[in-house]
Order: sequence, then C-alpha cells, then structure tokens
Amino acid sequence: MNNFTFYSPTYFAFGKDTEKDVAKYVKRFGGSKVLIHYGGGSVKRSGLYDTVVSALGEANIPFVELGGVKPNPRSGLVYEGIELCRKEGVDFVLAIGGGSAIDSSKAIAAGVKYDGDFWDYYQGKPVEEALPIGTILTIAAAGSEGSPDSVITKEDGMLKRGASGEALRPAFSILNPAFTCSLPPYQSAAGATDIMIHVCERYFSNTTEVEVTDRLCEAILLTMIKETPRIIADPNNYDARANIMWAGMVAHNNICGVGREQDWSSHGIEHELSALYDVAHGAGLAVIAPAWMKYVMPKKMDKFLQFATRVWGCSMDYEHPEATALEGIRRFEAFLKSIGMPLTLGELGAKEEDIPKMANHMGIAKKGPIGGFVKLDVADVEAIYRLAL
Repeated sequence: MNNFTFYSPTYFAFGKDTEKDVAKYVKRFGGSKVLIHYGGGSVKRSGLYDTVVSALGEANIPFVELGGVKPNPRSGLVYEGIELCRKEGVDFVLAIGGGSAIDSSKAIAAGVKYDGDFWDYYQGKPVEEALPIGTILTIAAAGSEGSPDSVITKEDGMLKRGASGEALRPAFSILNPAFTCSLPPYQSAAGATDIMIHVCERYFSNTTEVEVTDRLCEAILLTMIKETPRIIADPNNYDARANIMWAGMVAHNNICGVGREQDWSSHGIEHELSALYDVAHGAGLAVIAPAWMKYVMPKKMDKFLQFATRVWGCSMDYEHPEATALEGIRRFEAFLKSIGMPLTLGELGAKEEDIPKMANHMGIAKKGPIGGFVKLDVADVEAIYRLAL
C-alpha cells in the first residue's frame, strides 16, 4: 500500500425528509445568501424546489437561482453563474440535482473566488479556494456529492475536462433516496454503471498489498449487482435505492482509492464520446469500459482473474486462465445488457469515421499516455474505440 492522505469533511444527512433541514445546514456552514443551482423541471415537479425555497424563507436566508443545467454541463452556464453570484453577493452555492448540477455548482463556487478564467482549473490548476457548497442529491451516479471533483464541457471546442481540489468537497450533502424513485429505468441503469466504473477505475491497480480497498471495491460492485436489477424491476424499491445512493457516494469519495495507483482511462476515453455525441455518461461507460478491459487484459491478467472470481463468481481455470478472465468480462457485459445499457458505439449513434477525431482530441500526443494500470497512447485509444464498435 502506498502512502496517502485522506480528507473527507462533508456532512451527510441521509434518509426520508432530510431535505427539510436544508436551511439549518446552510446556516451551519456559513451561508447568508444562497445561489440555488439546478437543472430542468423535475426539481419543481417533485416539490423539492418548493420545499427548499420554503425552508430558506422561514430561516430568512435570501437566495437567487439559476436553472438550466444540462447533462454534460456546459461552461456557458458556469460563467453566467459566476457573474450572478458576484453581482448578488452570494456566499453559498446550493446544488439540487445529480452530478451535472453539482459539478456546475462546484465550477461556479471556484470561479467566484478566482480572478482568472475558471477554465484554468479544468486545464490542470488545482482548486485551492471556493465558496462553500451544499447539495441535495436526486440521482445516484456521479458521486460528486462527496468528491473533490468536477467535470465540465467547454462549448468552444467541446472539451470535456475535469478539475479537482479539496475545496470542491461539499460542506454538506442531503441524500434522500425517495427522490431517485421517479427516475426512468435507463437513467437509473446509467447511474448504476457510472458507480461501478468509478470503482473499477480504482480497482484495476498495479499497487500490491491493498486487500482492504480491494475488498471495499468488491463489496460495492457486489452491492450494485444485487440492487440494480431490483430498482429496474421496481423503481419504488426504497431500500434498494438507498443502498445504491450510498454506494454511489462511497464509490467516488476516494475511500476505495486511497493508497493505490488508479487508472481513469475509461473515463477519459468516454468523455470524448459524450462530448461529441452528448450521450449519457453512464451509457458511454457501458460501451467503453468492457472494451478497455478486453484490450488491456492480456497485458495485466492477474487483476482480471481476481475480478472474475471474486466479483462475478467465475471458477478458476488454472490451465487456461485467460478464459477465466474473459468470462469475467463477458459476465460484466451480460449484466450491463440485462439492465438496459448499450454495449456498442453503434447503439449510441457514434460513427466509425469519428474515432480518430475522438482519440486525437484527448491531447495524448502533447500530454503523454493516459492510464495508471496500463499506459495508452493514441493508437491504443483508437483500438479501444474500434473494439467498442
């Protein structure tokens, strides 16, 4: 196990009706004027918006609002939010929604405190200061409610990039699984896939003697294998929704990734796909991650054997270990298909002729190979896209 530091200060309020205490948490963490940042009409149709506004009003906490966050959140709305916060003297950002609303809120919170262009943070500059952020989560997927990360798409060039810094960890996050019960099956499945790949990005590691985090990763994956079909069959299964919501947070606050080298190739490759075609991130990962596994498995088989036997219950074929590793990947693909996820680029509407563009758009030629588990150059990334056809 490698040396590490781990700091996770977010205060979590989990369960039914926890959103009613939002004003208490805003005050507790220093908010005196709030930006409410959210996506579309579902926040209002569900009654959640009214609950939040009522709670802030009763506590005499003024607020302004900015809706319109889209999946794969855009830089244009971030710039608008930064300007609004500065104009109105906002000192606290409250995100209502899923990872897109939270990521956009984080970008705004960082941008308000920075004299330069917030996009500098998405070009590699660490985020060291930001307005405090609170979240009310409505989609279990991205894990942004507990992470120090944010992903934004810049319209100029359609660059989908990430920023990171401990200042981006939310001060508090309210997690009521009931709000996820109205999600369509496809969106629920895409979220579950995102959770699983967050774990896999940490699980496939060259670091040895990491039994604790290996077992934590495997426990989350086994939980998702059990609970995801339950919410597809019965969207109102609160208990299954609750397990998935907490799994989503644990998968990405990095408790499973401490002390070990991580990979993140699948996410980087998928970001180009969703930036170009605006597909759901989880659906894109369902296509890319198995293709990545097939491509790198012959180079680093041992971890795939562990994945196959511990997670997917495959019997070890000692005479033909590669067959066992491939069976684990096959069972993962079968699971994704069973919950309604796509497995090919064609199912997403992606075109073969765009593969070189996506591979080169990642900037590997300038920045160097990607991936911690297996290093990948442009030709490798193209090959993975082609495996996903």
